[in-house]
Amino acid sequence: MNHPFLYQRLGYVALGVTNVERSVEFYRDLVGLELTTNESPVRASFRCSDGMTDVALYQSDEPGLINVGLMVQSAAEYEKARAHFTALGYNIRAIDRDERQFLQIGDAFRLVESVTGITFDFFHAMTIPARPFAGHLTKIQRLGHVVIKTTQFEQAWEAMEKHFGFVSSDYVEDKAVWMRCFPNPFHHSFAILKSDSDGLHHVNFMVSEIDDVGRARNRLMAANVPIVFGPGRHKPSGSVFLYYTDPDDMTMEFSFGMEEFPAEGAREPRMLKNSSEVMDLWGGFPKPEFASTGAIIKK
Repeated sequence: MNHPFLYQRLGYVALGVTNVERSVEFYRDLVGLELTTNESPVRASFRCSDGMTDVALYQSDEPGLINVGLMVQSAAEYEKARAHFTALGYNIRAIDRDERQFLQIGDAFRLVESVTGITFDFFHAMTIPARPFAGHLTKIQRLGHVVIKTTQFEQAWEAMEKHFGFVSSDYVEDKAVWMRCFPNPFHHSFAILKSDSDGLHHVNFMVSEIDDVGRARNRLMAANVPIVFGPGRHKPSGSVFLYYTDPDDMTMEFSFGMEEFPAEGAREPRMLKNSSEVMDLWGGFPKPEFASTGAIIKK
């Protein structure tokens, strides 16, 4: 497969929330993210990895996904990406200095994927904190993945492979695809689910111990945070999962364990059966609130 440029990792996710101050308390005190910039009531940012920004929150009239940041490997790969999308006819916009300083990233450009309407940011440098992420509340390793739902499943899948250079790891025909940003090894950093509506499905945080999933469940339940699916185990990635909702009812996930792929000689994507066991090998079922809230917000 021809890769037009090389990714480093999923960089960050920006979410619209209806009350920044309330969401800051939730993501800091219950999820366990580290607050890095607090400009409430307008915006705030958090980290859970070796970079300064993994999650950004912006005040919004409606909750949802504002944009997804994708980090490429180097300045050279950044220039390749910009030339690639320009040649494809995408409207490339430079991200202004104020927002780059808030996100703590270097040169960056922004574009809108036309099928899903999702805004993607591309960058190659992010400020490195003076100390590692401590994870006192939850031993989060990284922002894991973003999953969206769309009414144009096949077209979105094609765009993410052909235009963005994502590599499919597993799929369910006419239903779902899990994709990695090559050569990042994790089973998926982005996934697409077919739906009768367009929007955010969920955001994932990968933890370092299976006990973190159990402790998080008890902590969230004690705080009356809705648990909408799990604990369980996914078939595609092998991850143990727990889904819960934030104050705006957007779905978040903690997960432990994920298949990793070598850059060369990786297995072919598997076509999985369309069954409830694909989502949970332990036989669980999500509640109706699972992945029910979150628009695609145009910025």
